Amino acid sequence: MKTSIDDLHFFQVVAASETLTAAARHLGLSLPVVSKRLSTLERRLDVRLVQRGTRRLVLTSEGALYADRLDAILGQLRELEDLVSEGSGELRGALVVQATLGLGRAHVAPLVAEFAARHPQLQVDLHTSALPLRPHRREFDVAVHVGTPPDSSLRMRRLAENRRVPCAAPAYLERRGTPTRVEDLADHDCIVLRENEGDYALWRFGDAGDPRHVRVRGSLSSNDGDVVTAWALEGRGLVMRSEWQVRPLIERGDLVRVLPGVPTPATDIYALVEDDGRVPRRVTELIGHLAARLPARLSQGA
Repeated sequence: MKTSIDDLHFFQVVAASETLTAAARHLGLSLPVVSKRLSTLERRLDVRLVQRGTRRLVLTSEGALYADRLDAILGQLRELEDLVSEGSGELRGALVVQATLGLGRAHVAPLVAEFAARHPQLQVDLHTSALPLRPHRREFDVAVHVGTPPDSSLRMRRLAENRRVPCAAPAYLERRGTPTRVEDLADHDCIVLRENEGDYALWRFGDAGDPRHVRVRGSLSSNDGDVVTAWALEGRGLVMRSEWQVRPLIERGDLVRVLPGVPTPATDIYALVEDDGRVPRRVTELIGHLAARLPARLSQGA
């Protein structure tokens, strides 16, 4: 039996995953099914692709070579599909979109669904995650990222302006007082959001010409933006959140922005693609759709 294109896509996901469990979750299959399918592929090729008995998924040298070459093969296949679809005027093929958890659920998912409805020949797969972006794993065609990404090899297009702002519930400010200087935050209960990478407890203010920061502390932290926002709404402390998320809450009076006269660094929202040659038309058109529709959704708090 010959190896199918579906097998290549299958192993591409396996090779890009931290564990077989993660690969199974990504593929929407059970772990035993993924393990059996991997073993079948290895028997067909008569070679071991993945080292067994390790906690993290580790490719053998043959597995790494296979994964590297199939990336090139699938890339050529996508390019061929693009050429065919451009000739027909229809967008076709697969489109993998990655987005941060909160923004992905609230805004990217509805916009991706709109785009898919306009282009029924596309197969669109949206992944939302609180994990840091890993561009070297080639897990996406388009990634929607809040803030400048750490990898400068990616091609970027800004989709919308955004800043992170400190805020708290009126009940908390009545109980603890309202900070009037950045330095005052060090004496407050601050709820820390652990996202991406870096020093989560270092809150940054100012701009490139006058950067300022303060190390905050508090008894609550989470990697879930909705959780830390809910804690802030309950009056449990100050939080530093993206303006796109808390603007409606501030406008309703559920949260109050503190230190409104102190600027915060821009954390704009970007679309990212691999900077490795020709960008497919389905990718550029999706990015154009996001750029046209996302700012209005954010301003309306949709």
